[in-house]
Amino acid sequence: MDDFYFMEKALIQAQNALSKGEFPVGCIIVLGDEVIAAGTREGTKGEVASEIDHAEIMALKNLNRLRRSIPRNRLVFYSTLEPCLMCYGAILLHGIRRIVYAYEDIMGGGMRCDLSNLTPLYRDIQVSIVPNTLRDRSVALLKAYFEKPENGYWRGSLLAKYTLSQSSNLTCSGLLQGT
Repeated sequence: MDDFYFMEKALIQAQNALSKGEFPVGCIIVLGDEVIAAGTREGTKGEVASEIDHAEIMALKNLNRLRRSIPRNRLVFYSTLEPCLMCYGAILLHGIRRIVYAYEDIMGGGMRCDLSNLTPLYRDIQVSIVPNTLRDRSVALLKAYFEKPENGYWRGSLLAKYTLSQSSNLTCSGLLQGT
């Protein structure tokens, strides 16, 4: 399995969100060598942001729409930003046991959650987590978002400050060209 190849597919989803003025997070769900579901962050434009329309939740909803038997324990979840606790829980409950993400969410990421301290529904799950896959490319998209004054979602937040402080040789246009 080529994590870089599939993370590029997730980054395309994030770029699609950015081009619509949404917070640039994208996800894909892979079975074998096939992308079977995708999602982008929605509901971040305007006065009141939706805190349930995360890219991960949208990808899981699209997975559910397939309405076919899928060996969930063979699925791999790719996200351009570390999933939050809500999304992490939903991914686990869907039976997905491998999560690959690009950029750590120091403000709201849930991947460092110690499952052994949770209730049995979550505690007995074995999950493989692979961080920092094409991290700079995700950083470039988030920087492009936070640098635009019209994008108010999480403006001034710890995530915004942390992201804008990251050094990267990539620009958003460089990301699109694969450099």
